Amino acid sequence: MRAAVAGLPAWTRYVARRTVAGLAVVWGTVTVTFLAVHLAPGDIVDGLVGPDAAATPALRRQIATEAGLDQPLVVQYANELKQLASGDLGWSYQLSQPVGRLLSSQLWPTVQLAVSALVTALVLAVLAATLTAGRGRAVRTAAALAELVAVSLPSFWLGLVLLTALSYKLHLLPSIGATGPAGLVLPTLALALPLAGLLAQVIRHELETNDNKPFVLTARARGLGERALLLRHTLRHALLPLTTLAGFVFGSLFGGAVLVENIFTRPGLGRVLASAVGSRDLPVVTALVALSSVVFVVLNTVVDAVHPLIDPRLREGGAA
Repeated sequence: MRAAVAGLPAWTRYVARRTVAGLAVVWGTVTVTFLAVHLAPGDIVDGLVGPDAAATPALRRQIATEAGLDQPLVVQYANELKQLASGDLGWSYQLSQPVGRLLSSQLWPTVQLAVSALVTALVLAVLAATLTAGRGRAVRTAAALAELVAVSLPSFWLGLVLLTALSYKLHLLPSIGATGPAGLVLPTLALALPLAGLLAQVIRHELETNDNKPFVLTARARGLGERALLLRHTLRHALLPLTTLAGFVFGSLFGGAVLVENIFTRPGLGRVLASAVGSRDLPVVTALVALSSVVFVVLNTVVDAVHPLIDPRLREGGAA
């Protein structure tokens, strides 16, 4: 078997390794989520019935049977994995509709917010890093301090501050529940500003590290200007760790969107997840976790594939 795998083309081996690793990540996250929901204090049936609803023991047994909660935990776990493997995301206990339909109706607002936040963070980070890299100690210290403060700000707290200042006080932007491009500005900033601080630190470090490398000194000796040197060489080298980090944090934006979407009462997967966790709607929670895992795996695979396009030296080793 090992000899057969070794005889495959490098790209095929790469895809096979990433597929196996991705399946392991999805399986691990689904397993942890299943255990967390079932081992948490309280009864799942209570969440299905409702906090204030009175249910007879017979009704509770009926609900448990219909949801498959009367079976042993191992059987429930096996059924959950089998269902996900078949592509069936299950049936929402609380909302009484297919989970796939529920997620598909709420996916686009979350994707829109995540992409908007990532693009905004990248633009702010590149501008901040290129304008301050190589400057005097005072400028770099001030920039590093500002970035540290930005990274330390929780997105949900920053969202409340932006909402209070720019919407309620100054009336510059719409408040909660707003739709359209204007309603996307405040949630985007709440997610993008902490991320921009982190990315700017990485970019500046790479720019300053590459500034004294031989290829930079050679380019300067040939008379290449600083702006051309930045655009053609040093910034290109800084894109390698930036793309890796951007792929990682884009997956985390789905988690950050949970609180931000609830603060701004935006539609999206964040509000669905918050409601599902509160009611312990296991099929919805499991499907959302699995979806986040798949997005994370796919993005990191794409990032690895893009690296050789950024740095031609990485093509020499191939994908093996």
